[in-house]
Amino acid sequence: MHTLNIDIETFSDVDIKMGVYKYASSPNFEVLIFAYSIDGAPTVDIDLTEGWLPSDLVQVLRDPQVIKKAHNAQFERVCLSYHLAKEFPGFQWLDPSQWRCTMVKAATMGLPTSLGECARFLGLEEQKDTAGTRLINFFSKPCKPTKKNGMRTRNLPEHAPEDWQLYRSYCRQDVVTEMAIDEKIDKYPYHEWDLYALDQRINDRGVKVDMDLVNEAVNLVEWSAEENLAKMKELTGLENPNSVAQLSNWLTRQGVKTNSVKADLVKAWLADPEVPAEVKEVLRLRQRLSNSSTKKYITMQKAAGDDHRIRGVQQFYGANRTGRWAGRLIQTQNLPQNHLVNIDVARELLLERDVEGIELLYDGLEDTLKQLIRTAIIADEGKTLTVSDFSAIEARVLAWLAGEKWRLDVFETHGMIYEASASTMFKVPIESIDKHTPEGAELRQRGKVAELAAGYQGGIGAMKQMDKAGKIRPDLTGVEDEEEKERLIDENYKAIVDAWRDANKHIVRFWYDVEKAAIAAIEKQATVKFKHGIRFIGRPHTLFIQLPSGRYLAYARPSLEENKFGRMAIHYYGKDEGRVRPGKLSTYGGKLVENITQAVARDILAEKMKRLDEEGFAIVFHVHDEVVIEGESGILDQVNDIMAEPVEWAEGLPLTADGYETPFYKKD
Repeated sequence: MHTLNIDIETFSDVDIKMGVYKYASSPNFEVLIFAYSIDGAPTVDIDLTEGWLPSDLVQVLRDPQVIKKAHNAQFERVCLSYHLAKEFPGFQWLDPSQWRCTMVKAATMGLPTSLGECARFLGLEEQKDTAGTRLINFFSKPCKPTKKNGMRTRNLPEHAPEDWQLYRSYCRQDVVTEMAIDEKIDKYPYHEWDLYALDQRINDRGVKVDMDLVNEAVNLVEWSAEENLAKMKELTGLENPNSVAQLSNWLTRQGVKTNSVKADLVKAWLADPEVPAEVKEVLRLRQRLSNSSTKKYITMQKAAGDDHRIRGVQQFYGANRTGRWAGRLIQTQNLPQNHLVNIDVARELLLERDVEGIELLYDGLEDTLKQLIRTAIIADEGKTLTVSDFSAIEARVLAWLAGEKWRLDVFETHGMIYEASASTMFKVPIESIDKHTPEGAELRQRGKVAELAAGYQGGIGAMKQMDKAGKIRPDLTGVEDEEEKERLIDENYKAIVDAWRDANKHIVRFWYDVEKAAIAAIEKQATVKFKHGIRFIGRPHTLFIQLPSGRYLAYARPSLEENKFGRMAIHYYGKDEGRVRPGKLSTYGGKLVENITQAVARDILAEKMKRLDEEGFAIVFHVHDEVVIEGESGILDQVNDIMAEPVEWAEGLPLTADGYETPFYKKD
């Protein structure tokens, strides 16, 4: 088996933010430079502005006996597929099963995924050329026409010959750097390339969107924004009430002192009885203007191809702490839920631009547009969408891993975990927890919030986060002192957390056993065996956790140091939410259990995706606990049966799945 390492530089008039498929499908797309190394030989490059790829290299790209490697290989594979289609009409996608991605491999090792950051993190001699950004901006993007540049809209090699040679050198260096990264981490092989290939085929297939609906939604979003802005101008007298500075000054003059109009502040002011009604009206208009969810329609409009399909909506191994997929472009993992009655009617009203009808039947235009976002995803003509999802997959996996038998019994029978949890926590018959009675509904809500907050060692803070609406807070009527209110709220949450932990002693023990095993593996640089085939493996630069599936989670540069609470804790290097670059992070038993549980749930979904693909079902996208298939109707039972089949390496884990068939995506 031979290896071809590749890096390319390209030009397109489409912003890469719209995804590589849209980027490369532009009529103005070109591959500019093709740099490569065969079997580790010195890197060479080909200037494709002077001609096509040589026929022998085209043959190598198609040869199943040659493994193609690149950093973020999806970019190279998709771009080269479009490039070859121009030379060979009817050319199909380059086969993803022949490709390996060093970015994915870095992610599996808990390393930074950008080429430059990864090379720096590993301390390699071969580093990424830092001149790249300037050269990319010059040669790979359209330029602004000016008198100085002769009113051209694009820079070609002849416009800056020396920089062009630097660009070719930069491209060659990227190949050298990616090869150095691959060699450095190759001693820990990765075995999911079949799943990566399936992921790429799903991304190549894409998901169809209803462009008529999308276009009408975009028109109404723009119309609504103009209307709301005009109303704000009328109420405030401001020239631009969408300006944070201008609006903040106006609010301060109305007695609401602030220099910010962040969403959480606006929400708090709307709930404050002291804020004047006119100010609240302005704030509501502000909320409508800043409704980020409806911006997904604009993304759909821009990212869809000529066939109305959006490709590349999933990022393989996008969450490197668990190996879960991440959403891209329309972010299918984070679409607003829909609870509209007669949702078909709402869609028809939108398609007819019947704003009056929408306002009459539903809770406002903006809310209706938000709830219809899912329904913009549709099946192709003559086909249907089959949606199948696991029931409470994370809760099932956690119970199975920890050996919490009463929970497993619930999942083997009626499956009502919120009711069963409340029954066990508060020692009342499960029959009394009826969500249609005030007492039963309150108990069920307490059980639900505890389930969502406490499973991964969450405490009072997690309870507050999950109970933002305050549905299970104590009655504070007559309590005036703010500190006393907080104390009573915290006391109430702590009692619920304590009750949950008392009812789930095996899970609590699991948190601490996992933490002890991880610490021992780091301290002794040894392998600590655990139940269900889990192993904690301490190595000089990495802590590995082997999962029941055989896959590994990786924590780079692990150490034992004091955390912010003054206790000895596990630390590692990684990228946390909100951070631009990786840094030192602290973790604990509950968080490790969360990583393991979500990773096992991800592996279960991966097994099912492979089975469904083997049976010929065309998956168009998937979320953490569900798959969406485009095809003929009448296959739901077969799909659900496959989803619920036992998994060989997860003996004793009860799985069930439910779903529906629909012409458009929705939350059933």
